[in-house]
Amino acid sequence: MKPRAAVKRQVPPAAAIERGAGGEKFPVQTSRMKPDTNPSEVPKIAYLSLGSNVGNREAQLRAAQVRLSAITRVVALSSFYETEPVEYVQQPWFLNCAVAIETNETPEQLISALLRIEQEMGRQRAQKKGPRSIDIDILLLADRIMESKDLTIPHPAMHLRRFVLEPLAEIAPEALHPVFKKTIRELLDELPTGQAVRRIPPSANV
Repeated sequence: MKPRAAVKRQVPPAAAIERGAGGEKFPVQTSRMKPDTNPSEVPKIAYLSLGSNVGNREAQLRAAQVRLSAITRVVALSSFYETEPVEYVQQPWFLNCAVAIETNETPEQLISALLRIEQEMGRQRAQKKGPRSIDIDILLLADRIMESKDLTIPHPAMHLRRFVLEPLAEIAPEALHPVFKKTIRELLDELPTGQAVRRIPPSANV
């Protein structure tokens, strides 16, 4: 009688952990593409800009990051940057950061999910460009170019805003703007001096 061959058990991989700029942990779902995966279902990288200038700014940004990690895969987080308000300047300074995520959603589905997070966090749109508890903008979605009544990708003003480009250059300096055909680093280097933006060390109390 021949001895039975040992049966190998398939052990699922442990959940991946992403770390933010401040050392915080974000559990994320790992995924493996099946050989027959439709190309349209392949996750795409989207870059988001987060900002807050109402209440505890740091707590607002961290709460938004956690909410993002619950609905998508967060793959990179920038440091926090304290930034001078632009356009409507009679308001408190902002705290901003950039976030990279993987998504299978359409632009319309993604912006709907982001607006829902803003709403759940108490975002009020009492004044255009005015103070806000949380603001989440789509900057880039792979190489997608689109313009509709409610959404434009790439973000139409991102190349003019130091508070957007500095955090984004930290996590994706070589990402290409599909309209201008320039990297984020190149766009940042072309900005004239003006808006004050300073990186906050991870251990600083903001």
